[in-house]
Amino acid sequence: MMELLMDIFDTFRATIDDVAPIIGTLFFFQYVVLKKPLVNFERILIGLFMVVLGLTLFLVGLKEAIFPLGDAMARQLTAPEFLYGEGQPPTYLWNDYLWVYVFGFMIGFATTVAEPALIAVSVKAEEISGGAIAAFGLRMAVALGVAIGVSIGCFRIVSGTTLWMYIVVAYVVVLLQTLRAPKMIIPLAYDSGGVTTSTVTVPLLAALGLGLASTVPGRSPVIDGFGLIAFASVFPIMTVLAYAQFSEWMVRRQGKATAEE
Repeated sequence: MMELLMDIFDTFRATIDDVAPIIGTLFFFQYVVLKKPLVNFERILIGLFMVVLGLTLFLVGLKEAIFPLGDAMARQLTAPEFLYGEGQPPTYLWNDYLWVYVFGFMIGFATTVAEPALIAVSVKAEEISGGAIAAFGLRMAVALGVAIGVSIGCFRIVSGTTLWMYIVVAYVVVLLQTLRAPKMIIPLAYDSGGVTTSTVTVPLLAALGLGLASTVPGRSPVIDGFGLIAFASVFPIMTVLAYAQFSEWMVRRQGKATAEE
């Protein structure tokens, strides 16, 4: 217990050092450039303390729970006794890791649905668009994109194929979709790839990728362990653009059916 408290205290001090440049920049512009006092100064100080405290607990939680959990799941799902059963000779073929791909899909979907940044962006998008963009539909499209991206990323780690080929092909598809997608959705689709890689998704995916690369024979954590977050960034763009294109196609089809009647 004492060791955990010391860890929290050390992380709190380190977080203050990390946040200090941000706070210093804000205060510099407020008092030196704008030359105006802050309104509700005491509330701002309390809020800043809560930010530092929240970041501290979040970082400690990552180290104590999220990273070990992601690593443990990767190790258990790739253990020879789980893949082949007791006494069976391991072959380590890519199709032996089906449950890894399923887990990657499900954890990618679940973490994205719970992502606070995505929730905020989707609600704002629905509000500003006057309901033309549904918050729930946007979240589901982004979550599906992350899920597909993570499962393909897990396949890349298991198979040992080159990362850049997947990313280049994915962005070529995104560029082709951009030429055909409704203009209203394009900026939001590109932003969706960024908001998914935030507080909930990134730590777990990083732990999953590193744990997977550490347990699959012939894979290097440094070379193969990273890259899942890149998949989680590009594939949501594809699914959001596809969601907009499908919605536009449905509207045109309904309009055509109504005109024929």
